[in-house]
Amino acid sequence: MNLRKAAMALAMGAVVALTATACSGSSEEEAKSTEGGLISVITPPLDNPFWSTEAQTVKDAAEEKGYTAKISSHDYDPKKESDLIDTAISNDSVAIVLDPAGADSSIGNVQKAEDAGIPVFLVNAEINEAGIAKSQLVSNNAQGAVLAAQQFVKAMGGEGKYVELVGESTDSNSVVRSEGFKSVLEQYPDLELVQQETADWDQNKGFEKTQVMLQAHPDIKGIISGNDQMALGAIAALKQAKKLDDVVVGGFDGSPEAIQAVVDGELAYTVLQPVVDFSKAVVDQIDSYLTTGETGVDSEKQAFDCTLITEENADQVTEFSLEG
Repeated sequence: MNLRKAAMALAMGAVVALTATACSGSSEEEAKSTEGGLISVITPPLDNPFWSTEAQTVKDAAEEKGYTAKISSHDYDPKKESDLIDTAISNDSVAIVLDPAGADSSIGNVQKAEDAGIPVFLVNAEINEAGIAKSQLVSNNAQGAVLAAQQFVKAMGGEGKYVELVGESTDSNSVVRSEGFKSVLEQYPDLELVQQETADWDQNKGFEKTQVMLQAHPDIKGIISGNDQMALGAIAALKQAKKLDDVVVGGFDGSPEAIQAVVDGELAYTVLQPVVDFSKAVVDQIDSYLTTGETGVDSEKQAFDCTLITEENADQVTEFSLEG
């Protein structure tokens, strides 16, 4: 009798052990199936604080949701962007976040990733074709440009000669901002645009192009810039020429260095892009798409409004975010 009870006890123990093992295996499989996977983040040059903030915000938000993220830069080179897309495909990325190299040149690269079964989500800049990327999240550049131009007019007193620093020619944002500036400034006949120069969003080029324009037009009273880095380059050139006190400079982005320049009275204003907001939002949409097959929003193209920053509210800005 005792032997029979012992045998039964051993049998029951084996069943319990098997059940526990099966449950453990099921849990491991479930955990494995819900692991986030790799999100590849591809942006323009990361030495620009705007793009480094964009990339890091996406990475942090992705990791909070259980994904891993790898950041790389295409440096506005469509071929390099294509190679990075190939790498993302070979690395079995579950999604790609792309700040595109060009409105037209990036279309094929986005299509390549989609054809490989990897959803692409665009941030900051658009491509000139809808229906390929799952989402395109950008700043409302037209609205921001109007804010900038209106403040530029105010700072200029509605009159005087001015020049414009224009961004990367392949970037749709460059065109939209420049056209937005024009839509306001052309309404003021006493404001005269005497020269435009492309400085590719770059601070050093902003410095060099401003030097060239100062030589050609020493009597300018204003410089309107498509981004903060070019504006900061312009400020450096004006300081060197000892003309900063005589020339109004306006920026666009809301970078920390530009905000400090506003506080210091060197930059008349900047326009804060909601880069933190749309960089967090894109991760929410990726997670929704990978979980449900839907992004959770109604429109592929989404615009996030910008905010004018002057000396009145510059102290409320921290790392591309307006507090309060």
